[in-house]
Amino acid sequence: MLQNIGVPGLILILTIALIIFGPSKLPEIGRAFGSTLREFKKSTRDLVTDNSNSETSNKKE
Repeated sequence: MLQNIGVPGLILILTIALIIFGPSKLPEIGRAFGSTLREFKKSTRDLVTDNSNSETSNKKE
């Protein structure tokens, strides 16, 4: 779905976000989105490493 947006679509989305939220709120929203994405990546990475560690310990037994 997102691969079909393209550059004009992204510009339109950013323009609408700027109109709705204003220039003062946009950096705050970006920071919140970035920290949320970072936390999500960290959690999924931890789940994958926990899963691979449990599989290797099961094979040793």
